[in-house]
Amino acid sequence: MGTRLKVLSVFKALHRTRMTVFKDDNRALTAARLKINEEFKKNKHETSDENIQKMIKMGSDVDIVLRETVMQMEHIGEDRLVLRPRESHLLENVPYCDQPRKRS
Repeated sequence: MGTRLKVLSVFKALHRTRMTVFKDDNRALTAARLKINEEFKKNKHETSDENIQKMIKMGSDVDIVLRETVMQMEHIGEDRLVLRPRESHLLENVPYCDQPRKRS
């Protein structure tokens, strides 16, 4: 894949991730959109292939961090918060057992 396509792919992936991670939070959606656009515009005229590859890697890493670690919380009162995890954060609940199972 060409460099321009890689850059565009990372740009689009970051915006898709932003829409998923900050769903229903207009303030965070706007802030993330502005930051993504600002960073790509700031480096628009970069010509060094090595620097471009580093920035592509950085963008991909940021995408992964956003998807895997950011969770939304919502204030529902003076001292109460509601956690809204995405489906990707939910794991199958496996009970802990101190004693190993005996083989039959």
